[in-house]
Amino acid sequence: MKNFALIFVHVACASVLLAVACSSPVKSKLPGDWKSKDGETHLKISDKKFALDSDLTLAEDYFVKGDTIFTSFQGNQPYTKFVVQKLGDHDLKLLAPDSSVMEFIR
Repeated sequence: MKNFALIFVHVACASVLLAVACSSPVKSKLPGDWKSKDGETHLKISDKKFALDSDLTLAEDYFVKGDTIFTSFQGNQPYTKFVVQKLGDHDLKLLAPDSSVMEFIR
């Protein structure tokens, strides 16, 4: 009985660690309407679309891998990469493909 309890505790801890490691906090905080701190650039992100300075009808498809957002228009390659440097509930800092830093707020 003592061995069973010990094995159960180890399996429970391992499953909790696995669930936390496989979750994607970057993707869950991304969707929403963002605007740059200077107010000139607007960014709209839905669950599947990424639109920079346009509405979601002309948006690009995107996926997140690690801390990088990969966008492509209708699945065409090569992908455009945006690196998420900082992501909070009300602020977003992206490194654009041309190595410029873009800061957004909600």
